[in-house]
Amino acid sequence: MTQSRTHTCNELRLEHVGQKVKIVGWMENVREVGQNFAFVVVRDFYGTTQVVVETEDMMKVVKSINKESTISVEGIVRERDSKNPKQATGDVEVVPEKIEVLGRCRYNELPFEINRSREADETTRLKYRYLDLRNPAVKQNIILRCNVVAALRKAMMEHDFLEITTPILTASSPEGARDYLVPARKHPGKFYALPQAPQQFKQLLMTSGFDRYFQIAPCFRDEDARGDRSPGEFYQLDMEMSFADQSDVFAVIEDVLPPIFAKYGKYDIASEAPFKRIGFNESMEKYGSDKPDLRIDLVVEDITELVQGTEFAPFAEGNTVKAIVVTDCDMTRKHIDKLCTEVEVQAGVKPYWFKVDENGELAGGVAKFLQDRKQAVVDALNLKPGCLVGVTAGKKLVAQKTAGVMRKMLGNAVPGHMDKERYEFCWIVDFPMYEIGEESGELEFCHNPFSMPNGGLEVLEKAEKGEIDPLSITAYQYDLVCNGVELSSGAVRNHDPEIMIKAFELVRLGEDDVKAKFPAMYNAFCYGAPPHAGIAPGVDRMVMLLAGEESIREIIPFPMNKNAQDIMMGAPSVVEQKQLDELHIAIVGETEE
Repeated sequence: MTQSRTHTCNELRLEHVGQKVKIVGWMENVREVGQNFAFVVVRDFYGTTQVVVETEDMMKVVKSINKESTISVEGIVRERDSKNPKQATGDVEVVPEKIEVLGRCRYNELPFEINRSREADETTRLKYRYLDLRNPAVKQNIILRCNVVAALRKAMMEHDFLEITTPILTASSPEGARDYLVPARKHPGKFYALPQAPQQFKQLLMTSGFDRYFQIAPCFRDEDARGDRSPGEFYQLDMEMSFADQSDVFAVIEDVLPPIFAKYGKYDIASEAPFKRIGFNESMEKYGSDKPDLRIDLVVEDITELVQGTEFAPFAEGNTVKAIVVTDCDMTRKHIDKLCTEVEVQAGVKPYWFKVDENGELAGGVAKFLQDRKQAVVDALNLKPGCLVGVTAGKKLVAQKTAGVMRKMLGNAVPGHMDKERYEFCWIVDFPMYEIGEESGELEFCHNPFSMPNGGLEVLEKAEKGEIDPLSITAYQYDLVCNGVELSSGAVRNHDPEIMIKAFELVRLGEDDVKAKFPAMYNAFCYGAPPHAGIAPGVDRMVMLLAGEESIREIIPFPMNKNAQDIMMGAPSVVEQKQLDELHIAIVGETEE
């Protein structure tokens, strides 16, 4: 059996008419027109070619083959009588002399029609992912991913970064998410961990004297799935620079990403360097989010003082009240209430609203509680007929975050307030170093514990003495945001062991804890570490934005489902008792069937 082809299924043109050719691929479709006459579509990676069956013998062969079998077709190219301008090979067809089955599809029915696989439910698509990937529309996302990764790698090397791979089996460390643990057979009772990120290794590379490092790095985190997050594993453009500060990192990213988005993005318009820089506190106040979608022209306004003293309980003293003014809004009360319900589901807090009717009167929602200060409200918010005002109330952070959710939904729902077909980048800077933990109620690191505090050792000592509130300390921490999606977090690193210990002491961890949890980093920094900074944009999220997809699973070749299961491979799976015994592991409690 020979498989060599003379042409792909996307190559044949009018200049090939009269030539004998051989194509190979999947039999996509058969359309019988008569007893011994049929049109066969053959598809390979590159495209499709029409094959015309005109003899009894060839018809018998075709009828014996199920769709999606792989076949080879040898025959003569001829010009079509009826051309298809929508098809690259639409001017020609192949008249077969020989059709051979290379790989037989043994099923008469497929789980879904290949070219319409995206209409199938996700479980079926993931179970038969190898069939789903045959769909050119699905395949195209994977090709895009390959091209983007290649472009990222090329751009980083042009900026004098060295590609260095870091270990996959490492030690467990507290980095914000749950570790995937791997039992160590030769060391009973001990475990490796899959890296949540190459964070410590890339900082150790800087300490080792490497000036610029990057890697298309696999990261493993045992966390729940969502639209822009894949459970299990994901990839990031991991980078670190020695003798660098925040502006150096920004300059590289602003040079690397815009050309890639311009070349591969679904939209033609993208932010140019320098990207807009927004402080964390400003972002929360103005947009209700630390990952604002700047394509939306709506902003959040504080109306706490304006509405105090009303009879509406959520506006009571002690609560913060936020407002979002939407001009030229013709949403019905029914649609507004539905949107508010969706906001409540997502934010966990009920929002409110009122509008200005055609007569300039406040109407609907909570309008009745504002009639005694109507003019003050109108003037303060510059309201005109047709304005809808979304309102949120609660503790400051709650009111802000709920307003952020409402802003995003209103921007999507009301025409004229969101330019969807563009990429808007921004930097969120000056993140808080610490926060009060929701569960512990005590001081915790807000983001990366390895970030350098703004003010260094001095500001930490002041907080320790009670001279300043530790919650007022900001870090040289920054996020890259595009279209409301956090592409990356980064920071100027804490490279001084004395500052590192003091930073951890404020969250009730002493020098011994730092040495125990991060022994390599602590010891390395004691040998003279250079100032360094880095970032790690998510490759999967980047490609998702470029492809215009809503789910990150659409751009991953073999993604897990929302429950972190690979239903195609059957992972996670039960293993033999012998394997458990070798690893000194005993299963305690019930296991899934």
